[in-house]
Amino acid sequence: MKTVLIVGCGDVMSRALPWLKQHFRVLATARDAERARALRAQGITPIRADLDDRGSLRRLSGIAPWVIHSAPPPDAGDKDARTRALVAALRRPRSVGGSLSRPTLRRFCYISTSGVYGDCQGEAVSESRPVQPTTARAKRRVDAESRVRALGRPARRASFVVSRPAARVRPAGAKRATRVSILRAPGIYAAERLPLARIARGDPVLRAADDVFTNHIHADDLARMVCLALFRAGPGRVFNASDDSELAMGEYFDLVADAYHLPRAPRVSRSEAALRLTPMTLSFMSESRRLINARIKAELRLQLRVPTVADALPHLPTPVQKRGPQI
Repeated sequence: MKTVLIVGCGDVMSRALPWLKQHFRVLATARDAERARALRAQGITPIRADLDDRGSLRRLSGIAPWVIHSAPPPDAGDKDARTRALVAALRRPRSVGGSLSRPTLRRFCYISTSGVYGDCQGEAVSESRPVQPTTARAKRRVDAESRVRALGRPARRASFVVSRPAARVRPAGAKRATRVSILRAPGIYAAERLPLARIARGDPVLRAADDVFTNHIHADDLARMVCLALFRAGPGRVFNASDDSELAMGEYFDLVADAYHLPRAPRVSRSEAALRLTPMTLSFMSESRRLINARIKAELRLQLRVPTVADALPHLPTPVQKRGPQI
């Protein structure tokens, strides 16, 4: 069987595991022994590696020709040191028969964010729109995307002496470049990922005159998208990983509140929201865009199981109920 390495096996990738395990030998990174035990319980082979510890990443070189990267960037700075370290580790030459050769990495799928587009003032946004990040969080994602894209460029045809005098790197230019795909995900939701706590607290949302468009994807559909991208995405392709919803943020909160029989969030002006909400929450209210998702349907041939948030909410279990992955 092919071997796939998952870097950051969180909620979304756990939903993809049933399908992945039918087609791959699945490895996943684990930062500590507790996480390693949890992965084994899911039938996954854990690899002890920490993106914040470059030394621990050396063992990832050549370990799997297929890689899914869904780990978040650091919490500070404009650069994603974690993705930089991961890419360097995956490209690190390894010893084979006394010589060093670059490992074969065939496919690489990265889950990014639609925040890389910045504020588009409610305009419809396709993948061809230039990125224009306005927050440090989005800038880290743009940096990560650029590092991931570098994997898709063939190594130069050259051999060169490395640290050991007798060791040389074999010419790598003749090898095929890694087929890289990037999924730009908006707000990911599921029964366990709804803003119920905010609604219950009575946190406000913007009034209609000040409101912004938001985009959404159900966690199950995003998991399916990753699986399809591994096989169907063309080299270097970027995808808006969004559903068919076209909602203002306040409308989204109203739908959730109504579905769970909660009072609707109060509507306030932008100036009043600045007094009552955290800077992080306000940052999500400062960008407005409507993602065009035609490419995931045409190229990945994805049929959304959950086309819109309105379709999903009547069928979602309560957050305390556990539900197995749906692929």
